[in-house]
Amino acid sequence: LIGLFPELDAPGGVQRAGRHLAAVLTEFASSRGMECRLLSLNDSPELHRMTLAGREFVFTGCERAKGRFAVTALRAARRKAKLVLAAHPNLGPVVLAMQIAAPRMKSIICTHGIDVCEPLGGLRRRALRYANLVLAPSKDTAEHVASDQGVRRERIRVLPWALDPQFEALVSPGLHPALPEGFPPGRVILTVGRWLATERYKGMDTLITALPRLLTQRPEVQLVLAGAGDDRAWLEDLAEQNGVNRHVHFLAGLSYSELAACYAACEIFALPSQGEGFGLVYLEAMACGKPVIGGLHGGAPEVIQDGVTGYLVTHGDAIQLATSLEALLADPALAKEMGARGRQRAENEFRFNVFAKSFKKILREQCES
Repeated sequence: LIGLFPELDAPGGVQRAGRHLAAVLTEFASSRGMECRLLSLNDSPELHRMTLAGREFVFTGCERAKGRFAVTALRAARRKAKLVLAAHPNLGPVVLAMQIAAPRMKSIICTHGIDVCEPLGGLRRRALRYANLVLAPSKDTAEHVASDQGVRRERIRVLPWALDPQFEALVSPGLHPALPEGFPPGRVILTVGRWLATERYKGMDTLITALPRLLTQRPEVQLVLAGAGDDRAWLEDLAEQNGVNRHVHFLAGLSYSELAACYAACEIFALPSQGEGFGLVYLEAMACGKPVIGGLHGGAPEVIQDGVTGYLVTHGDAIQLATSLEALLADPALAKEMGARGRQRAENEFRFNVFAKSFKKILREQCES
């Protein structure tokens, strides 16, 4: 079995999902007495060892050398490979080349959301169409795979991502990870994500423009943006233009432990995005017992239950967002109840062992068919 990944040893939702896939793929191969070869395009070139929920996996990085990555994958395919899993559509062209070298090898390609919302070009689209199976984290993403990429629906399977076991360990009852420097006192609204011009669809700007309306009744409210990226200056300017810069706090370079502490300390989590294929950050907030506000778009409605575990709002609608935030701030008992329901949902439906069981079933079907 071969696993191809854009990156594994780094923060980010795609990377976390990749580690989950790598751990289960390795465990499945071991249970069948098969070799498992994992390759990462962007990680450093040495051999890496990682452990996730007691499952160890080993992978080789190619340090962004696309040629070396492709050649190594082709050599692995020629060794009577049974199946290749590509953890991102961008790796599809390599999968196509591998299938030429090993025509009997099965292929699975994973999608994430925004990566398939518009028609892909050339080889990436062809790879999706020729794959034995395309995995999508939500029904919404699966629909984009079918309608925008032309993949036959019978070749698409929904496999929701899972809460990360390492994150679960950090937010276990009784643990109190230290807050990062710069986390403000007061009633905190938290959002998590990269600050990039290409990712303004996440709606962090709408959170800032919603603040003036909110602060008229709740002057104690603070907004924390945890992440990193080159769009910070634009967001800072937006906060200043709206007269709320003293209430907006940017926290960059956080460790996983510090991020967990931010979730635990906030009152509300909000990311009014229109392009989340799933939204692992929603799961993390729910696991911490927080009410969650997300966008009425993409895969978020499949994670957040509107009016039950939080609220869904229209992307870009600052008035609706402010109204939803005020409803939770005005009624702490309601916020607590929604947070408790969210935690129960995260624990019952989105734990890693549920994901692992579903993914192993998919692998078994592909290897035996």
